[in-house]
Amino acid sequence: MGNVNLNAGLQAGRPWPLGAHWDGSGVNFTLFSANAERVELCIFAGGTLHTLPLPKCTDQVWHGYLPGATPGLCYAYRVHGPDLAGNRFDPHRLLLDPYARELSGTFSYTASPSSLSGLRACVVDEAFDWGQDAPPAIPWADSILYEVHVKGATWQHPGVPEALRGTYTGLASPAMIAHFKQLGITAVNLLPVHYFLDEERLVNSGLTNYWGYNTLAFFAPEPRYAARIGAQSVIAEFRSMVRSLHAAGIEVILDVVFNHSAETDESGPTVSFRGIDNASYYRLPANDRNLYENFSGCGNTLNLANPRVLQLVMDALRYWVGEMHVDGFRFDLAATLTRDSGFLAAVRQDPLLASVKMIAEPWDMGPDGYHLGRFPPGWSEWNDRFRDLARSFWLSGEAEPSAMAQRLAGSSEIFRHSGRTPQAGINFITAHDGFTLRDLVSYQYKHNELNGENNHDGHDHNLSWNCGDEGESNDPVVLQRRHHLQRALLTTLFVAQGVPMLQGGDELGRTQSGNNNAYCQDNALTWLDWQHADADLIEFTAGLISLRLRFPQLRRSTWLTGASTTQGQRDIVWWHPSGREMSSNDWHSPHRGALAFFLAPENTGDTTDGNAQTLLVLINRDADAQTFHLPPGSWQQLCDSSSNAPFALSLRQATSTLAARSVQLMAQG
Repeated sequence: MGNVNLNAGLQAGRPWPLGAHWDGSGVNFTLFSANAERVELCIFAGGTLHTLPLPKCTDQVWHGYLPGATPGLCYAYRVHGPDLAGNRFDPHRLLLDPYARELSGTFSYTASPSSLSGLRACVVDEAFDWGQDAPPAIPWADSILYEVHVKGATWQHPGVPEALRGTYTGLASPAMIAHFKQLGITAVNLLPVHYFLDEERLVNSGLTNYWGYNTLAFFAPEPRYAARIGAQSVIAEFRSMVRSLHAAGIEVILDVVFNHSAETDESGPTVSFRGIDNASYYRLPANDRNLYENFSGCGNTLNLANPRVLQLVMDALRYWVGEMHVDGFRFDLAATLTRDSGFLAAVRQDPLLASVKMIAEPWDMGPDGYHLGRFPPGWSEWNDRFRDLARSFWLSGEAEPSAMAQRLAGSSEIFRHSGRTPQAGINFITAHDGFTLRDLVSYQYKHNELNGENNHDGHDHNLSWNCGDEGESNDPVVLQRRHHLQRALLTTLFVAQGVPMLQGGDELGRTQSGNNNAYCQDNALTWLDWQHADADLIEFTAGLISLRLRFPQLRRSTWLTGASTTQGQRDIVWWHPSGREMSSNDWHSPHRGALAFFLAPENTGDTTDGNAQTLLVLINRDADAQTFHLPPGSWQQLCDSSSNAPFALSLRQATSTLAARSVQLMAQG
């Protein structure tokens, strides 16, 4: 802290910006609390806690300035307030600054509220040499998202130095960047990296919250993912990771949890928001303000209808973009953020956020909580209807080709409004929440016993198929079905309009042994298994992504209409296996699992490579081979998902036979 004189007390300082900020001469402290009567700044120094009353309150912001204080100073707050319904003030509790950039100390559910070994915030120096860092600014239409866990991605990777495994540095190591580049993905979508707590019931069971959807500090990167090589700070290590990924042309998108906090329900811990101003930060039911509205399913719901809480979220987003250089956000349970709040309007008018990618998980557990398709232009949304339809088409045979066609064409009935483009839909087959791709074709039922909830947790409606044998199998018939279906599902993902998202590890053939809710499994069950990676599946996935990037008509930024292009071709034609265009009667005919479509080249002005070629996609989800009569002309087969050499080129004329449960891509021109 330098020569700071704590005995002199605090100067008035200023009420902005919120948080603790070093200006080179001292630190300005500010804390919002609309209902507090008194706020004390608690300074940790030399094993002693020094308490200094914040001398001023301006517009519900308590503030003070400590001359001589420097980065590294650790602090907390004590907040005094009235004993009224909705308030949870306790002047004995040490509370975290909601704007803390870095945390130290440890949290324990059994420790005294005033324990000096508990969590505390730390003042930081924001200086960092970004060098020539610049956002890759990948257009939405060209984006390939890769959802991945920072620790799980590298913990078992033999090519990552042992000291860097499971860390931010490890994720941006040469071995991982080489894998990302081999695949062709354009963005890593990181599971939560904000500082989070493990729920008490998990701690008591010897488990942890592996996924991290239990945020406590929205500005602080999670230190458990820090390598701390050379005494590098957590913030600097995170920034270095972003800088390295950017240099490789890879964007960084964060999964953020602003719908609830780690303080959970009325029996949860009071660590920050609850003790600072419970009635402002949380939604409380009018009939009992000692409880919480629980639209998140996690015990509480943050109240973005309060301007200061909305400001907290907006300030956090601006911080991660402006100071940490991230390229976008995926908002967990985003429907919660829009309830009675100005969140969407605030995002739309913010000039800093206008340049980054915004992705909504468009639902929550509250009333009218399913908001798919309701977000405005500038937003993309997880399209769970694509996920469910693709699964039911390929695995159960329940979905008709007409429904599959709607998803392949970009789900226009959901997203085509208010000027939105096909990139409004984020297509996925699997995500962190649910089966892996391999398990999707290996398990009929969830197997979540290790979670300690008697297999009652997780979804039962998985639309999966075990292909005739539950779990691991040595049956060659079962294995061939699984082989074909994994590749058919991946091909469906990458030939569909919209933005594809691949779950990290699906390309490796990773299994979670049938656990479809592995949120509390920080072990080999969830870590990517590089030792047993399916090299052929990696190459197949990379080949599909390469084809998607080669053919612009697979990633259109305008909607398919069936109308003629400037070249005189219709942009899409649906094709019957018998060799003619599909009619309305065909779409409504008895159950059929084979269809095809061809896409005209886009008028991009570039006539090289795939830009001048018509693309034909043939699909056979049936258990038997299917012969397709092709449109006139000579067709070059680019991909056969069922083949041992899936990208071997060959010419086709008149007909092509598809194996059971497979997809072929062909080009003409």
